[in-house]
Amino acid sequence: MAEYKIEKFPKTRIATNDVCAVGLQKHHVHALIEVDVSGSREKIKEHKKRSESISFTAWLIKVISTTIKEYEHAAAYLKGKRSIVIFNDINVSLLIEKEIEGVKVPIPLLIKKCNEKSIAQIMDEINDARNKKLTKEDIVLHNKPKRMELFYYSLPGFIRRDFWRYLIKHPLTAFDKMGNVSISSIGMMGRANGWFVPISVHPICFGIGRIAKKPVVVNDKIEIREIINMTVLMDHDVIDGAQMARFISKLSGNIENGVGL
Repeated sequence: MAEYKIEKFPKTRIATNDVCAVGLQKHHVHALIEVDVSGSREKIKEHKKRSESISFTAWLIKVISTTIKEYEHAAAYLKGKRSIVIFNDINVSLLIEKEIEGVKVPIPLLIKKCNEKSIAQIMDEINDARNKKLTKEDIVLHNKPKRMELFYYSLPGFIRRDFWRYLIKHPLTAFDKMGNVSISSIGMMGRANGWFVPISVHPICFGIGRIAKKPVVVNDKIEIREIINMTVLMDHDVIDGAQMARFISKLSGNIENGVGL
């Protein structure tokens, strides 16, 4: 007789499944890009030599937020069939892996006003979230679950997914609860070199891969450079293809040039 064990997954996994189901219905365009981060990484190392520690992730969040602020349609929400809502702030949602009672669980963190915050402030919020002690009763970092949030997990699946569909049709509520940008860096874990394509209900979502050394042509010469793989999902309902291309080009340039360092 086969041997096996049954594990009960955390409540956050239920919400993840619902987001994936609804996110597949979004009209996202996927861009798979490679960006040279050699120069930027050198600048970060120079900061560390001066005892000014800067995390690559915090800096990347800042660069993404700054670039989106210049191309605001990229993070706009669709309202009805003929209008979009463009928010002044760039609020970034990301997942922080936490160990709760011996089980590693991805917990959502919302960093507000990333376009106004410094790299150090963003880094502090991420570090505080990673260091915060949680129990199985916690659903979202920095907040104790409200009664309605706990009630959500007891609902049938079709009702839970209707909640997400309702949310993305009401931009003000969606922005308040989950921001307008999603960043996932799970691709940086492990040694696999490639792209991963996330699923999201946000207007724009980034899947950050690992940094790997690759031969690249620079000034007609082959050099070994540090390259990061990145997937960008953009909602075609709120931004057209030409704007997407200009945004990707600007973002790649900002990352390669180490903007903000």
